[in-house]
Amino acid sequence: MQNISEKHFVIDEHLEYPVENIQNPVISSLSERDAKVLWHPFTQHQTAPFSIPIVRAEGVYLFDENGKRYIDAIASWWVNLHGHSHPYIAQKVAEQFLKLEQVIFAGFTHEPAVHLAERLLELLPKNQQRIFYSDNGSTSVEVAMKMAFQYFHNQGITKKTKIIALENGYHGDTFGTMAVGAKSAFTAPFDPFLFEVIYLPIPLKGQETAVLETMNALMSQSDEIAAFIFEPLIQGAGGMVMYEPEILEKLLTIAKENGILTIADEIMTGFYRTGKMFATDYLTVKPDIFCLSKGLTGGAMALGVTSCTQAIYEAFLSDDRRKTLFHSHSFTANPLACTAGLASLDLLLSDETQAQIQQINTLHKGFSQKIAKSLQHKIADIRLKGTILAIEIKVSEGTSYFSNMRDIAYNFFLEKGILMRPLGNVIYLLTPYCISEEDLSYIYACIEEFLEEI
Repeated sequence: MQNISEKHFVIDEHLEYPVENIQNPVISSLSERDAKVLWHPFTQHQTAPFSIPIVRAEGVYLFDENGKRYIDAIASWWVNLHGHSHPYIAQKVAEQFLKLEQVIFAGFTHEPAVHLAERLLELLPKNQQRIFYSDNGSTSVEVAMKMAFQYFHNQGITKKTKIIALENGYHGDTFGTMAVGAKSAFTAPFDPFLFEVIYLPIPLKGQETAVLETMNALMSQSDEIAAFIFEPLIQGAGGMVMYEPEILEKLLTIAKENGILTIADEIMTGFYRTGKMFATDYLTVKPDIFCLSKGLTGGAMALGVTSCTQAIYEAFLSDDRRKTLFHSHSFTANPLACTAGLASLDLLLSDETQAQIQQINTLHKGFSQKIAKSLQHKIADIRLKGTILAIEIKVSEGTSYFSNMRDIAYNFFLEKGILMRPLGNVIYLLTPYCISEEDLSYIYACIEEFLEEI
């Protein structure tokens, strides 16, 4: 067998793949090759066009194989914080790769995992004392629910088998996370297999009193309820629906007074997306369990975190091994992903990034005020929190993820060189923090043009 070191590599100029693996691009494009072998997420391949072949990325820009540039206005599904191919993160990961790229995390540990846990606990609320690593957002929520259920089970409390969740929520696509999310066309084939969940109305402005009354009424079943799970302040996939901290604070207080654990799904809202490190930083009452992913590594690598209080952790300590939290992933606490997380925190907490976050919010405010006046007849609502701006467009056929407006808007912005993935009739901006004022101004101008045309 030929030694791999004898094969010719080039990385950039220096690069990429063994020469023998590179196919002749003249034979077929990357999109055509893709269409023969791949199955993409959230894609109806019967009607969808070929996937756009991205060959490199830098900062907020994606470049396809024909050289066309796209502004990544949604941070590649909300994960990218600092821009693509960031040299600092790349350097740190490359250095770590030459030291330790992977080791089993049962019975072993390593510096990147310990250091990242230490730093996260410094940033999380003081009641958070333990970090459990997984590999993505859905699994971080699965771990949180298993912690909550088993916390009571380990104490001999077996009646607590239910969870309260907000209507319209999204927590992932595994079976447990589908169960606590909104029931829709996405979950319909699997509904018979999902466990029962108690749903609480979204605490929208003007409906807070009714929601509190519903929550208080549910407390008659508190001896059966293990946890209350929620996306704090912003329901992302549900259409960037926003609600106020004050009502969430009251709901958490009710839950805690009745012995119900509280789970904050900060997968999208964490790492300054809402203007603070975590959306729950707007609250004084703190959740018992946090779920983190997406921006955790700056979008560079897959990693999930579930943090919890010391009391929850101690409920699993026993001479009886059956009280162990039996959950794992082959790549739990992967050293490369943890290193990317550490590098991302360095960048996130820098004065430069903090100034960028403030600038994005300021620019969004100015644009929101402008279109609220000039295009109010086209807009049903404008929602803004931190760096997240959502514009709900008035449509005649009703609002939903399957609104025709989604495809119209998506294709319009792609043509303009902007990656924007509308949620039905809601277009939104959730960009990397490094985006320039010039690029934001261009996106704003395109949004105005689109609204004027429809």
